[in-house]
Amino acid sequence: MDPAADAPAPVPPALRDAVLAWYDATGRELAFRATSDPYAVLVSELMAQQTQALRAAEAWTGWMDRFPSVEALAAAPVADVLRAWAGLGYNRRAVHLHRAAKVIVAEHGGRVPSSVAELEALPGVGPYTARAVAAIAFGQPVGAVDVNVKRVLGRMAAGGPEAFTPAAIQALADASVPVDRAGAWTHALMDVGQRVCRPRRPNCADCPAIAWCAYAAGVRPTSGPIDRPAARPRRPEPAFESTNRWLRGRIVQRARDATGWVPFVDGIGEHGPGAVRAAVVALSRDGLLEIRETPTGVEARLPR
Repeated sequence: MDPAADAPAPVPPALRDAVLAWYDATGRELAFRATSDPYAVLVSELMAQQTQALRAAEAWTGWMDRFPSVEALAAAPVADVLRAWAGLGYNRRAVHLHRAAKVIVAEHGGRVPSSVAELEALPGVGPYTARAVAAIAFGQPVGAVDVNVKRVLGRMAAGGPEAFTPAAIQALADASVPVDRAGAWTHALMDVGQRVCRPRRPNCADCPAIAWCAYAAGVRPTSGPIDRPAARPRRPEPAFESTNRWLRGRIVQRARDATGWVPFVDGIGEHGPGAVRAAVVALSRDGLLEIRETPTGVEARLPR
């Protein structure tokens, strides 16, 4: 079968069984993997976006103590939510999670919805997170595809993800989910990608799928299903301290550490006063800060 077809064959059952057996024996013991509560799973998946799993698991335990239910989160002030998010970065995720909790309470009676479509309609929930929650919390046989899962399944099936269109890789992921262990399979693929099937220098010798994997057998896609322009040379990455992301993080942290209004009239690090002011205003538009003008400049605090 052409691996770029819209409905590729699922991975062989024997491969799937081997990956699940490997996961049962060696899977990472992360705190949030001990629950299938939909709210707890939603929190863990939003935390794990762009954050290392171990770090997210540590933060998740404290979060669940502080906000044990979707109702508790929805009723909390945004400032408390942002303070509880400290250390996880990308603070907009905290605001999205808070807004999602309010939607769940207002529109779903306090129950996290089970369908992928309803989950994707929640603030901050994209296709991967919606399918991960549906699989882990509700046992639905849907494949959660992020860059790691795309790489793992693409290598297993065709030697690399370049062989598949996005629709085909999603179809492959959906078709490969075991109907009775959707959550475990979701976690297992993430562990394979994190521990052995890495982007560079994958450790095929330790992979439970080696006997069935096209990549391990030396297969490489000669071309992708879509003609792509030649890659442009990558520019050197700027120092993190010079990025807008770094500046936004420092501003929010100052507001977290304060009990009232914080003046932002001077530069921060490599960023001058004008850049600081622009970042503060942008953070207020994103719902991360409240701001007010003063004779000397702008002041900000966490939203009340």
